[in-house]
Formats: sequence, C-alpha cells, structure tokens
Amino acid sequence: MRFEEQLLMDLKAEMTARNERSRRVGRRLLAGAAVAGLAAVAAVAVPLLTGPEPAYAVSENANGTITVELKEFRDADKLEQDLKDLGVNADVTYLKPYTQCQNDRGTLVGGGYDTPEEWRESVHYKVARPGPKGFVIDPRHVGKGQTVALEFTENPKGPFRSQLKASVIEGTVKPCVPVHDPTQLG
Repeated sequence: MRFEEQLLMDLKAEMTARNERSRRVGRRLLAGAAVAGLAAVAAVAVPLLTGPEPAYAVSENANGTITVELKEFRDADKLEQDLKDLGVNADVTYLKPYTQCQNDRGTLVGGGYDTPEEWRESVHYKVARPGPKGFVIDPRHVGKGQTVALEFTENPKGPFRSQLKASVIEGTVKPCVPVHDPTQLG
C-alpha cells in the first residue's frame, strides 16, 4: 500500500470516528434538553394542579384568639368567610399606599376616642394586635351584631409591609371609600 492510500484510509477512519462522537454528543444534548423541558413543564404543571399559594393563613390559638398571616393582598371575601366560620364577623379591605377608608363606616362600639390613652383602652385597640406571624384577633371583643372592620394599607416605604386599622362597628359596616391618609408620607 502506498503512503497516499494509507493516509486516505486513516483520514476516512478519523472522519468516521468524529461523526460517531458527534452523534453521541448530539444525543446527550438532546437528552439533556428533554430533561430540562420536562422540568420546565413540571414547574408550570405542579402549581396549576395544586393551585396558587394561599394569600393568607388563619389558625386558631389555644387561648381562643385567631392568628392571621397575610402573604398577599387578595381574597378578602374568602378571609371574611374563614373568620366568620371561626365566629368573627369581619369586613376586610385592602388599600393602596397612602390611602385609608373614610372615617364614618358605621357606629363605633363604645363610641369614639380622642386621646391615645382612650384609644389603648378601647375595644378597637384590643380586637386586633400585631403577633409573631401576622396579627391576632381576639373574638371576645366582637359581640353579637358587631363586625370588626379590618383595613390593610400597603406600606412601600415603612419598616412593615402593611398597616392595619381595626374598628368594631355596631350593625352594618358601610363600604369603604378610599381617601388620602394624611398620616402616611407620600
């Protein structure tokens, strides 16, 4: 065999080996892409099958209070129903930053308050307090025919994600009409 023929045969063998390696790499890449595609489908399908994460969590405490942990400002009607199932009539309103509901939403239980001391002694102060995982409602401060109006305002600049205002109203609670909140900067 001549040198040129041997060189041609070696070249053909090298080309065949390269093609085989290329096919193996291509198959590996294709298999990797398939696995990545399945993972992406699972990432989308699992939340669709299990549903979105709840906007809040409600739990009853041993002392009769109720802890509410807000995760998102949505599902106010469902939160109201969950609280009602636990014996508390509630009106839940989520507000945009720098707003509050108008002051006259109904007859305040125990009347109004003018000083910080009166506020701290009022049922409105005692009905809903900050807790370790959200806020805690004390149902003992909401009597028959009364509703606790819970107003949550997003607080983008403050140290806390939201502000809570709670009022205990006798009878029907008027719908919230959002107005500018002069106590918030913005």
